[in-house]
Amino acid sequence: MMVMLAKGRSLKGCTCTIIGAVVGLSLVLPIFFTGTSLSEKILLDWLMWSKSPDYTVDYAYDYSPSGKLRSSEAVPRGGERCLLKVYVYDFPRRLHLGMLKNTVLDQDLPWTDDETPPVWPLRSGLKKQHNVEYWMMVDLLDRRISRDGDRQVVRVSNPEHADLFFVPFFSSLSFNRYGHYMRDPDTEKDRLLQEEAANLTMSSKYWKRSGGQDHIIPVHHPNAFRFYRNMLNASIFIVADFGRNPPEVSSLRKDVVAPYTHVVPTYVDDNEEDPFNSRKTLLFFQGRIKRKDDGVVRTQLASVLQNQTEVHFEDGTATEEGLQQATVGMRSSKFCLHPAGDTPSSCRLFDAIASHCVPVIISDKIELPYEDVLDYSTFALFYSVEESLEPDWLVEQLRNISQEQWLAMWIRLKQVAHHFEYQFPTKRDDAVNMIWRELHKKVPEVKLKMHRKQRLKIADWWTW
Repeated sequence: MMVMLAKGRSLKGCTCTIIGAVVGLSLVLPIFFTGTSLSEKILLDWLMWSKSPDYTVDYAYDYSPSGKLRSSEAVPRGGERCLLKVYVYDFPRRLHLGMLKNTVLDQDLPWTDDETPPVWPLRSGLKKQHNVEYWMMVDLLDRRISRDGDRQVVRVSNPEHADLFFVPFFSSLSFNRYGHYMRDPDTEKDRLLQEEAANLTMSSKYWKRSGGQDHIIPVHHPNAFRFYRNMLNASIFIVADFGRNPPEVSSLRKDVVAPYTHVVPTYVDDNEEDPFNSRKTLLFFQGRIKRKDDGVVRTQLASVLQNQTEVHFEDGTATEEGLQQATVGMRSSKFCLHPAGDTPSSCRLFDAIASHCVPVIISDKIELPYEDVLDYSTFALFYSVEESLEPDWLVEQLRNISQEQWLAMWIRLKQVAHHFEYQFPTKRDDAVNMIWRELHKKVPEVKLKMHRKQRLKIADWWTW
């Protein structure tokens, strides 16, 4: 039976016949082998050999009802699942990867498959924290075929085959490079790039077909694409939060919240025998204290926390020296404070996760990445602004957390930290692949609305 299957034609779709055969094999093979690892390897090798590049085995982490990971290994589910198919528009490179290299010639031309994408600059400062657009783009340009279940997306060359359309405009980088001061004439280049990207997108017949509902537009910086967001608001935005967007522009229902890229290095050798007692600082914060909008809470917290024992609360900047100090401080602290920035979110939360420092989140309107998969209450603490500003209240709450409770959160942090890592090539369940999974979940509703629109003869009576 195995020989017959191995000689069969490559899979052209997710058919019930193939799934049934695979499930049958998965039940029979363990009888002949001790344990399941060898039989699983044979099945997975056969599936990956016989399928077309548009399909991959479906992996999922095995979580207990309490939200804890039962095993560090991925568990293959029966059958196989189609990859998310994404079409990338051929925009001029000046709108995306060309921004990283001003010396690149032919900025009017699209990026070609035989070109190696530039590496994100090491010394990019805070521009790095909103570079999700870069990581998504280079992953889509990657033509390798996964054999380890670490790809969630495939780029298709025929737009008719696409589930979703990726708009390759680095709107956050454009703002940071050309519009940061938000004053004319300094911001004119950013505005012109936004205008070009918006016009190219909205002139596409595929945008017109769906009204943009099946288009992915990264707008991670709160001010990214700010001149044209209202015109593109039917699309799926990749956002950091919803602090500067009204509900009619951006919402949790249609958009995807993506993590910031952490700016402190990942703590890869966090293997202290007694991590609780080796982390001498109770609560750590180092960053800009004076912020606007939601960030005014930082100034208020400073007056409550700066003179507390076991608390490090200092003003800081994202210089190389400042980042080194923050790295050491987070790794030697039990808890890391995450107050709101100018908007409800900030990079500090993801720096804390990378440092395995239990986040203390004080931001009443924060939204978090992949919250349909992750229960943040198992590795972070949440307090309201009102209660946190009570004198001595916050520090007392943290001191009352037992060593056992803290260790459980610290262990969980180490288990989930890989979900917040941006890298190339991607790895299974890292940040980029988690974003693709979230986007894949948007497809059924998008298709439903598009198909209904095609057959309706009167105005739609549902409010989406």
